[in-house]
Amino acid sequence: MKEQAVILIGKGRWPQIDLGGFERPRAVLHFALRVCFCSVIVASLAGFLSLLLLTLTGYLTLPFDEMVRLMVAFAWLFGGILTGGLAFAAGHVIRELAASRSTFERLSKTDTLTGLANRRVFNEAVAAVSGEASLAIIDIDRFKSINDRFGHQVGDRVIQAVSSVLREVFDEPHLVVRLGGEEFGVVLRGGTRQERLALVEEARKCVAARCVDFHGTEICVTISAGVAEFGAGKRPEIVYAWADKALYLAKDSGRDRVIHEQSLVILEPLISDHASDDARLFAAIGRRD
Repeated sequence: MKEQAVILIGKGRWPQIDLGGFERPRAVLHFALRVCFCSVIVASLAGFLSLLLLTLTGYLTLPFDEMVRLMVAFAWLFGGILTGGLAFAAGHVIRELAASRSTFERLSKTDTLTGLANRRVFNEAVAAVSGEASLAIIDIDRFKSINDRFGHQVGDRVIQAVSSVLREVFDEPHLVVRLGGEEFGVVLRGGTRQERLALVEEARKCVAARCVDFHGTEICVTISAGVAEFGAGKRPEIVYAWADKALYLAKDSGRDRVIHEQSLVILEPLISDHASDDARLFAAIGRRD
């Protein structure tokens, strides 16, 4: 939302000056020129009113036309040049603040290790899903053993490598986020359910085909994924729970595979009754270790 500055003069308001869009290089100059123009208008009006008052009270000693020229000169000199210069300096400060705010906003939504979106973006995206969409929860298989054997630095490189693959496979309109640790979330939008599931399977194959080199040793990893569908009346936390349970089943079935929620064997009453009793559903499907 754009910010606006409103300069008050007495009980009236100077025309609003838009402070949005200061990331553009010429925005500072435009801002200064607008302030300069408004300053000249205000100074000129104030000068004319002063001349009129001086004329009516008999305090005007110079010819009226000479006073008008003097008033216009002072209006441009002080109201225009001086105020415009100050506005130009202020504009630079505002531009730096706007750039800092934009950078902070971007960093607050970005995972620092991978450059992917973070859980904050994930929560917002999941809550805003409408229409045909799927949720995939992806986990790097046996990641702890990589950290234990090669160290956390290599583990970070593995996470970055997997992130690169996921970014390549899931381009717009899909969203890839790092949920934390070695776990990722993908919101797949559009297409059919079979097409979205096939895309997750493609990501699994691509990760398995790409290895990380560590001092001449190739470290190859695989991923497991659980996929669940968004639907009318199905709350986001429930979709996440089904995807997480499907991931648990993928891990329990040997890893390096994609499991859809349809593969889960759960009592139908619990599925239809999830809106009224979330606690029972979460207890029934369990949580992944």
